[in-house]
Amino acid sequence: MKSARARTPRRPALKKPSNPSLKDPVGVYCRVRPLSGPDQECCIEVISETTVQIHPPEGYRIFRNGEYRETQYSFKEVFGTLVAQKELFDVVAKPLVEDLIRGKNGLLFTYGVTGSGKTHTMTGSPGDGGLLPRCLDTIFNSIGPFQAKRFVFKLDDKNGVEVQCEVDALLERQKRDAMPVPKTPSGKRQIDPEFADMINVQDHCKVEEVDEDNVYSVFVSYIEIYNNYIYDLLEENPFEPIKPKPPQSKLLREDQNHNMYVTGCTEVEVKSTEEAFEVFWRGQKKRRIANTQLNRESSRSHSVFIIKLAQAPLDADGDNVLQEKEQIILSQLSLVDLAGSERTNRTKAEGSRLREAGNINQSLMTLRTCIEVLRENQMYGTNKMVPYRDSKLTHLFKNYFDGEGKVRMIVCVNPKAEDYEESLQVMRFAEMTQEVEVARPVDRALCGLTPGRRYRNQAFREELARKLELRGGPIDGETEEQFSSDTFLQNFPPLPPCELLDINNEQTLPKLIEVLEQRRKMRQTLSEEFSKNVLAFRKILQDFDTNVASKEKYFQGKLSERDKTITGQKTEMERLEKKIKTLEYKIEILEKTTTIYEEDKRSLQQELENKNQKLQRQASDKRRLEARLQGMVTETTMKWEKECERRVAAKQLEMQNKLWVKDEKLKQLKAIVTEPKTEKPERPSRERDREKPVPRSVSPPPVPNAPPVRLRHRRSRSAGERWVDHKPPSNLPTDTVLQPHVPHAITVAAASEKALAKCDKYMLTHQELASDGEIETKLIKGDVFKTRGGGQAVQFTEIETLKQESPTGRKRRSSPSNPDPPEDAADSEWTDVETRCSVAVEMRAGSVLGPGYQHHAQPKRRKP
Repeated sequence: MKSARARTPRRPALKKPSNPSLKDPVGVYCRVRPLSGPDQECCIEVISETTVQIHPPEGYRIFRNGEYRETQYSFKEVFGTLVAQKELFDVVAKPLVEDLIRGKNGLLFTYGVTGSGKTHTMTGSPGDGGLLPRCLDTIFNSIGPFQAKRFVFKLDDKNGVEVQCEVDALLERQKRDAMPVPKTPSGKRQIDPEFADMINVQDHCKVEEVDEDNVYSVFVSYIEIYNNYIYDLLEENPFEPIKPKPPQSKLLREDQNHNMYVTGCTEVEVKSTEEAFEVFWRGQKKRRIANTQLNRESSRSHSVFIIKLAQAPLDADGDNVLQEKEQIILSQLSLVDLAGSERTNRTKAEGSRLREAGNINQSLMTLRTCIEVLRENQMYGTNKMVPYRDSKLTHLFKNYFDGEGKVRMIVCVNPKAEDYEESLQVMRFAEMTQEVEVARPVDRALCGLTPGRRYRNQAFREELARKLELRGGPIDGETEEQFSSDTFLQNFPPLPPCELLDINNEQTLPKLIEVLEQRRKMRQTLSEEFSKNVLAFRKILQDFDTNVASKEKYFQGKLSERDKTITGQKTEMERLEKKIKTLEYKIEILEKTTTIYEEDKRSLQQELENKNQKLQRQASDKRRLEARLQGMVTETTMKWEKECERRVAAKQLEMQNKLWVKDEKLKQLKAIVTEPKTEKPERPSRERDREKPVPRSVSPPPVPNAPPVRLRHRRSRSAGERWVDHKPPSNLPTDTVLQPHVPHAITVAAASEKALAKCDKYMLTHQELASDGEIETKLIKGDVFKTRGGGQAVQFTEIETLKQESPTGRKRRSSPSNPDPPEDAADSEWTDVETRCSVAVEMRAGSVLGPGYQHHAQPKRRKP
């Protein structure tokens, strides 16, 4: 990691005067170019002088799931497809030219996607000049009579200007004229026909109220920003056919006022529109352009044409330029043609073209970021650093956004459907740029000299020349003294010949004395006349001064009245501005109050809707709970009714069995008592009982003396109900005569909710090994009912046990082959018959053995 070097503390900036309280927003204008063909789909429509509407094309709507959203964007003014270049210039560029002549800076740049008409708007086409030639023509039409001689103003290499004396300027002009090939084109040369139609402007537009006591000089320079490097398009490189040198990039520097300038840039002094545009055209030929899929001549760099206007006041006599450097004013107008933003998937750019497109998009993105930060700082009062240094483009023009002049932007758009998404991004950037405000620069201070010096000096020279012309003398001021002396000597009489050939000659001297006396008298007369003329001229001058003073007083009065009027208007404007601010503040408070009330209304409506929904849910839950409770009550009632019926039937069966046993006992006792036989009655064997089992009835027999019913497999009480017969696959088949059989049953290998939902009874067949090694089968039964969550549950109610026993392991005491039974054989046989009846005891819920458990038991036999 590199260590950061300590920076030298920066000196405080000596900024040009600006008024931070007065700010102007960035003027953003929109120009819509016409479509290339009548069959092309249009996605941008001009709906008013300040508004355009953009809508997605048909294919975009299909691709975006049928979304159709029209969006409107507002500008300071919108120029449609039929607007001429003259109208665009008058609205957008002419105010910047007026500010340039008044000593203020200006920035005008065109922005848009590639192929949207930016270069056409700035440069123009043959027969229809753009903004740049019209700006040059307006400047020279306005300052033409007041231009200084060439090389009177001289620019230094530190973004400054100085005034040279007449001798140095003359030497510079002679040096220029002595060059074999002039560096700048002469105004008298024939205009290049390649661009002659572009500057042949017939409008003759000019700026009013130009300061006539100043002298002006125009300097132009032309640079391009290519791949984030600055190149001078007017630089003359020596021709080397073997190994030509590539152009060297230039650096940005700050002058003493912290204004940015390009060091080492060629700045040419021009004296006419033709000369200036020829310099521009010479640099335009060096500009980098390329053929892409979207534009045949696509600009691959940002071009900046800078017009600098140097002006200084005349001295008090109105003859020469004032040599004070503080009185020199240097203003500039920057005309920027930005390269178009483009998408590489549309231009199919590769190699160097891809790199160019990346640098173009990066510089435009930096410009957008700077605008966003400026807008955020102004709207929210933050103090974020604006990233001007991230790009040469934004670094060069950062002074304009800091309050060094007006900023105007022309957004050029192509209404064709293919550029919809790019045009949408351009519109959003333009809308954001309009919210940025730039401080308005104050007017320049007056030099303090008497206005009208130039015309007074000119009028004096013309009057003097007129009088001299009336006297027949030359008008040239350089021979004025010689002319005056010759005229004075011609008015005297000629001297006679002064040769003295004889001493006694008395005629020559008297004649000479007489002529000299005449000359003396004439000289005295001329002196008196000259004195009178001087007095008359002084009187004329005094009258002229009096008139000038009276006019000055008159103008001063007018100016004071105008100043009072302006002061009153300013006071009224301030009062109205304060009133507007107060009303805006009240409107803002009312809007905030309205917003708060609307939010409260929305929150209360939302709360009311939530409570209504809650009440509806509670009512629905209540109805559902009532229905469920009703179902549970019904189900419980039916269950207990069935349980009662089952218990009553079981009790009846138990009492019936007891009654049957007692009846049998009584019958056998009666037979024993009444019959005196010694032999006991033959009783059927156990094997015969097994072969002919009699099923036990659920209900008591209708006849009390019915024959005894043998024990068989009892059928389920729920024969008419649906059962789930759950038989796990691990169970072994038993080859017994009696098999569990439930009609209307759904046999499954594993219990499932789907099967349980269709039935209301459940039976699980479970096998296990008993203590004597036999297989014991248990039938576990239960009731199926629905749960509150919508599922199924089983409540087990009873268990039936089926068990196989081997006959070899049982001792039978009664057998028909035994002839000699013991004495108590009757009792044992009776007991055996009694005990051979299996008694099924059905346990109730809550018993020790658990609910629904059936116990089959055989009581022990009595010992003999």
